[in-house]
Formats: sequence, structure tokens, C-alpha cells
Amino acid sequence: QLPVVSVVRDAESQLLPDVGAVVTCKVCSINSRFAKVHILYVGSTPLKSTFRGTIRGEDIGATEKDKVEVYKSFRPGDIVLAKVVSFPLLPGGPTGTLGVQMVPISWCEMQCPRTHTKDFRKVARVQPQFLQT
Repeated sequence: QLPVVSVVRDAESQLLPDVGAVVTCKVCSINSRFAKVHILYVGSTPLKSTFRGTIRGEDIGATEKDKVEVYKSFRPGDIVLAKVVSFPLLPGGPTGTLGVQMVPISWCEMQCPRTHTKDFRKVARVQPQFLQT
């Protein structure tokens, strides 16, 4: 008879920002193209650990996106209410909307093997000596 060990997670620690979620962020740094932020809240729920995010210049203004000057919109220390519009690529390669690793189909496109949707990506030519066998 062995003892039983249970692992219980706090439900709040599972909370993740999702596309479409409204988040409260603190601006950490800015440059000419984007502002780096720490996500502190998802909706009205505080996160136990912060997530990093980026507010791109083209996502700041609704019109004349190429003329937005990030430093005129944000300063480090600002608290910002924002909506999550996308996620960065995950380690291991680009993933499709279903979380499935995409496959290269040309030097500039990748495709989700489940939905067959295509997305533009820079695809490097893999040299044989770097392939794992």
C-alpha cells in the first residue's frame, strides 16, 4: 500500500491572456516601433506573475498607422488598458490558430497541416549538416 500524493493547482494561476481579452499593462520601455509592457490583469483578475507583451506602433492608431510615433503615445511607467490582438510565435516554430506546428511550403509561406491556412513567414533553407537524425 503506497501513499497517494495529489497535486492541486490554484485555478487563478491558470489564467492566461487570450486573444480578445482586455488586459491592464504597465509600460516598461519604448522604442521607435513598439512599447514593451508587463501584463498585470486579465479583465479584473490580477495575475500572480506578469506576462510580457508588446504594443506595436501600427496597433496604436486607427488611421495613418505608418505615422504613429510610439514615444508620443506612451512613457515608461504608464498604465494601459489594452486588448490582446495576437500572440508571438511559440518556441519550436510557428504555430497555426489551433496550436499546431506549421510546415514550410515555400521560402516565404507556411501552412497549418490541419486547416490548410497559409501565412507569410520567412522560411530558412535548412542545411543538411544541421538536420538531426
